[in-house]
Amino acid sequence: MVREMDLYSQIAFALVLIGGICWGLAGLFNFELVTGIFGNLIGRIIYVVIGVAAGWLCYKIYVEKMKKV
Repeated sequence: MVREMDLYSQIAFALVLIGGICWGLAGLFNFELVTGIFGNLIGRIIYVVIGVAAGWLCYKIYVEKMKKV
């Protein structure tokens, strides 16, 4: 699947995976990995970038599904 994606989608996919791991740590251990490493302000910016990456992947999936209809 990853080989078929363009560069932006591959980067977005990696960011969403990292975001999923961070949310898993937050849910299981109440530990915010990104804010623990980068601090509050930069951590919030990183979370926004991860959210945009997730939106990008949703858009790409939608476009691919509409091509097949």
